[in-house]
Amino acid sequence: MKNLVVTVLTAGLLVSASAAIQLTERQLPNVVGLDIMRRAIQNPTERDALRRRQSKTVTETLTNEATLYYANVSIGTPAQDLSLHIDTGSSDLWANVASSPICTYRGKPCSSAGTYDANSSSTYKFVNNDFNVSYVDGSAAVGDYATDTVSIGGQSIAGLQFGIGYDSTIPQGILGIGYTANEAQVNTAGLKSYANLPQAIANAGLIQSNAYSLWLNDLDAGTGSILFGGVDTAKYTGQLQTVPVQKIFNQYAQFIITLTGVDLVNSGNKQSMTADLPTAVILDSGSSLAYLPNPLTSAIFSALKVQYDQSLGAGVCDCSLADQNMTLDFTFTSPTISIPMNELIINPNAGSSTNNPSGTGTRGNQNTQNSGQNAGNAGSQCIFGIAPAEGSAAVLGDTFLRSAYVVYDLANNEISLAQTNFNATDSKVLEIGAGTASIPDATPVSGAVQAAVSASAGARIGAITGTSGSPFATGTSTSSAISKQVSYEGLVLAAGIAAALACA
Repeated sequence: MKNLVVTVLTAGLLVSASAAIQLTERQLPNVVGLDIMRRAIQNPTERDALRRRQSKTVTETLTNEATLYYANVSIGTPAQDLSLHIDTGSSDLWANVASSPICTYRGKPCSSAGTYDANSSSTYKFVNNDFNVSYVDGSAAVGDYATDTVSIGGQSIAGLQFGIGYDSTIPQGILGIGYTANEAQVNTAGLKSYANLPQAIANAGLIQSNAYSLWLNDLDAGTGSILFGGVDTAKYTGQLQTVPVQKIFNQYAQFIITLTGVDLVNSGNKQSMTADLPTAVILDSGSSLAYLPNPLTSAIFSALKVQYDQSLGAGVCDCSLADQNMTLDFTFTSPTISIPMNELIINPNAGSSTNNPSGTGTRGNQNTQNSGQNAGNAGSQCIFGIAPAEGSAAVLGDTFLRSAYVVYDLANNEISLAQTNFNATDSKVLEIGAGTASIPDATPVSGAVQAAVSASAGARIGAITGTSGSPFATGTSTSSAISKQVSYEGLVLAAGIAAALACA
């Protein structure tokens, strides 16, 4: 095997503003919906370190595992069922085989997620042996590319290309739904891109445009949803506002937009954080936490009395902080997403979430509902959902995305944002049409600020690497921060996974 190679690239970005957005509604919209689900785990930082209908929409439920959202997918004929980690920060769908080193390890960690057996599928076809993806936390997978029938959200796509991880250090396969420029064969073998899952769903005519919306719901909820080709207006409040995706190295490779403001709001009083703003950020469901520039993170830590714990590789705080009626507000020129404090506090000893071990989603929008469940937690330590980026790419992962309803428009290179409606029980699905100005109930942001992108490059799954690095002064702690190389997957050159496998 060859050694792992990571290339660092920088680029400044200029993207024109989008045209006006029009509303499109049909009785039977072309959407494909998929539920996304969540499974309870005890320590998200430890887990991350191990793997760094008639209508023409596709909807799927996502399962929430506190630091992992996964979707149920089947591959092959007859169907082989798998649970795959849904990741907007990467672009390949891939699955483990039962003989992968990670899957044969003590306790058989791949058993709950499922594995793929090419010999058991009559529709399997070999493509090449160039599947090779590496993540900066040391996680990796290598094997073949193949095509097979993939079923998701009640729809089947014949001949979809995907990766087979014959050697892997990740116990759960990945459902990458980013730009095709991010595909492993593009960056490791120099091959042309292929139609990955979102593009293939559009090519098959199941949806009108290569776009989808993501609703993770709150930290306590057991499920959320992803809607290919549609928007569910019952799942957010206010109106969607649209900003352009920014290029890196003159191409669209990641969902990059510019964060222009961060404010701590407490009983109507606003404390603005201005360090290192504006800054380009990646919207990445594959990252458990949010990673912000060090000076900005330091200001947030100081304001909330969060300390950095080197042994955890994360900020820690008193669990009672979740009871405080405060929000951390993130602004993107115009749209502002408010994150309740209880969405930023992760209790590693509380099962699936800080406040609700059953993961049933009882909290709603009220921070005050936490007070009873967090009673007795004063003095106990919880994980804070923001960490320092250590000079690499700023990332807004699940601790941000749970509070936002996000529409990822790959066809038009735009992101639309609105405040999420936690635990919404109603549904009103509108179809995303073809062409420009096609996202329902959305308006473009005039003069959207775009910060230059200059960061290390590389793929990443999960959150914290847990390795020691440069000092990070928070104002409340003198601990050293981890040296965390967060980066853009589309610009990583991963030639092998020998080092990652050696650590398995």
